[in-house]
Amino acid sequence: MQNDIALSYRDLACSSLLLWANAALSVRLSLGVERRLLWSGVRMVLQLSLMGWVLALLFAWISPWATGLAALGMVGFAGFETVARQPRRLAGWWAYGLGTGAMLMAAALVTLFALLGALRPDPWYDPRYAIPLLGMILGNTMTGVGLGLNALSNGLVNRQAAVEARLMLGFDRRAALAPVMRDALVSAMMPIINTMSAAGVVALPGMMTGQILGGVPPAQAVKYQILILFLIAGGTGLGSLAAVLGGVYRLTDARHRLRLDRLSRLR
Repeated sequence: MQNDIALSYRDLACSSLLLWANAALSVRLSLGVERRLLWSGVRMVLQLSLMGWVLALLFAWISPWATGLAALGMVGFAGFETVARQPRRLAGWWAYGLGTGAMLMAAALVTLFALLGALRPDPWYDPRYAIPLLGMILGNTMTGVGLGLNALSNGLVNRQAAVEARLMLGFDRRAALAPVMRDALVSAMMPIINTMSAAGVVALPGMMTGQILGGVPPAQAVKYQILILFLIAGGTGLGSLAAVLGGVYRLTDARHRLRLDRLSRLR
């Protein structure tokens, strides 16, 4: 049986009261996040509404070129969001290019793996499968890449003396930066580890909940959710590793010196 509960704009407006309540708490407690909170809510509504219109066009016109263009647009915006959340970022085009490249590589490989291996839709580039899959994988990979790069830059600034001491003792740059690199990768992977650990016991993940509300049998919804979490873990791991390793090589040079001058903003 399919879900016959239709949401109205009035229902959505009612649910937005929770966001306004959070903004009021921010004002009352002097948190200073009320404007960002409300603006993020406005952006979310506009972006999802636009995506709904774009998906309707893509579903009606099944084309590998259109699907690929939409995917590239999603990756491009994800790269921008990754940079925007970093208080310490790489200078120049590296700030955008490193994270975006890492996400493109990881999300593309994992999404293609799912489309050509586990799901096998016909055609394989069907946007009904490709775009939602990419969105879930890319969103979580973006979080991992952002956390990894942020932990790497903060770790190198806070542990600069220890890293430079190891370099002076003859360690190469990878060995000298290994403790900071490990901490950065742990930070990047922690959200998906927590999500998988709590799935089914503490929380029902979003895709599974949506399918159950849409009338899909719970056993089938569970299978899809397990697949998605495995894909997200793979994308997060690949993207975070690529981004952190790229950051390590950018923040050092061929003479095995620490190059924090390549960070554009320190605070």
